[in-house]
Amino acid sequence: MIDCKETYWRYRKQDQLALGRRQDKRPRLFGDEIWKFEILLRKIEYCTNCGHGLICKAVNKYYKFKYHRLSVRLGFTIPINVFGEGLAIPHYGTIVVHGNAKAGKNCRLQEGVTIGATDGSHEAARIGDNCYFGSGAKVIGAVTIADDVAVGANAVVTKDIEEPGTTWAGAPARKISDTDSHSNLCRDLFQQERSADR
Repeated sequence: MIDCKETYWRYRKQDQLALGRRQDKRPRLFGDEIWKFEILLRKIEYCTNCGHGLICKAVNKYYKFKYHRLSVRLGFTIPINVFGEGLAIPHYGTIVVHGNAKAGKNCRLQEGVTIGATDGSHEAARIGDNCYFGSGAKVIGAVTIADDVAVGANAVVTKDIEEPGTTWAGAPARKISDTDSHSNLCRDLFQQERSADR
């Protein structure tokens, strides 16, 4: 969660890397709507979590207005304070995420992904770091998904995935391999982590 200016800028930088925009300084004036969407998401999270005073509230309302318009245009329903740094959304298309879901860093969502609650519950998924969700994947209910998990296209996850570094597919989802999600995520994210560890 963004809790200070330093965290805000780190989230922005990691989102940029996750989107494969390492060389670009800022989004283009025309185009790059998904990157602009993610920047607005982080600005709202910062203002909501850290901002005080009337000016910050007014600025946050303006950001929320722009965010709502862009959300409708892109087909995204993504609440604030759900995803850690390194969020990647590669395509336009319907994505629906429950406000009580929580996801770690480096999460990639293809078009048609739903992460929701069920049976009238307000509990939603807890997702680890470095997770990938293929086109049309569904995560339903208060399930837990381990780190480095790949969920294939049109898979339906209704039970916990406790094995890290695995790939799941089908409806209901079942393990199909011991391959992790890293090949589906931007390599720049892991190169930076490796250089930081040295």
